[in-house]
Amino acid sequence: MGLSGRKEKILQAVVDGYINSCEPISSAEIKERHLPALSTATIRNELAALEEMGYLVQPHTSAGRIPTAEAYRLYVERLMPKRKLTRSELKTVKRYFNRKITELDDVLKSTAKVISEITNLTSVAYAQDINDAVIQNIKIVKVTDTTALVIIVTSLGILKDATLSLGENVDDEYCKSTSEFITGIFAQRTISEVLKPKNVIKQVKKEYEQVFKTVLKILKSYSHEEMISDIVLEGSAKILEQPEYANLQKAKAMLEILDAKEELVPVLKNNDDMNLSIKIGKDNEIREGMPECAIVTASYSINGVNIGQAGVIGPIRMDYPKVISVLDYIGKTINMLPEHAGESSDGEEADGSHSDE
Repeated sequence: MGLSGRKEKILQAVVDGYINSCEPISSAEIKERHLPALSTATIRNELAALEEMGYLVQPHTSAGRIPTAEAYRLYVERLMPKRKLTRSELKTVKRYFNRKITELDDVLKSTAKVISEITNLTSVAYAQDINDAVIQNIKIVKVTDTTALVIIVTSLGILKDATLSLGENVDDEYCKSTSEFITGIFAQRTISEVLKPKNVIKQVKKEYEQVFKTVLKILKSYSHEEMISDIVLEGSAKILEQPEYANLQKAKAMLEILDAKEELVPVLKNNDDMNLSIKIGKDNEIREGMPECAIVTASYSINGVNIGQAGVIGPIRMDYPKVISVLDYIGKTINMLPEHAGESSDGEEADGSHSDE
């Protein structure tokens, strides 16, 4: 059965109020703050109807109502207002990304940190299986007489660099010739192609062997099996600040889930090509007995290639408009990184959204 416009307004008032206060919302409060034209008797009748429909529960007979997981699902689908980031929040995002970020690992770590800082929730970032990234160039850069830096440039930018010990008296000519040789082997091939056993070159000139092995090691670290251990979590302790997890047993269960990071992979992966995923309550039950929670994640891309997902884990009573606005703006910022990384701009934001707060 569909909801009338009045029921939707009352349900939205309950969800908004409960998100802010974590206290049951009464008919008097709804009338005073949201719908002054309605009588408290009318609001009470509508609250009772919404309770019968499964959208609200009443903890005690004399208390107000609180939303169910079903109410939050309807809220995020149809009722929640749009939220603009404040100037302070925009500055926080810029502080993390207005510096030169070259490695994919750094992008994910910065993303997780800024999401947790702005939302005050536990954040998570997960690197997509990027085996389809195309290798474009491999540079060997002399650091000292005995060491060099290996830099792998792909269609996603720089994956990772590594310092390599090469013995004594390494000169610039050696670095140049090595770069050309190694690039000739790997360029224009995807990571997955390079890592297939039949494609690994068995015979490499001895003088380039150490560099060759280092490149393979870096690329292998980006294979799907290896990336599971690279899930980034920030603000795990913030779970304990939420009233929903004040119970020691619930808090312990949530922290155990966060500690077993590999268990998060199935709910973080977006198999349906959705840019935004909102899973509430039973939608994301990772293990039996897990406390009720919500997981909101967004897919992030560079140069049109998906690099992974990032978002938040917290109570189903979270500020969804704020979380979604944060994830959306960070997505636009990341997508501009290859062109604008390291530049500082005081111009208009990616989506033009700003606030005078």
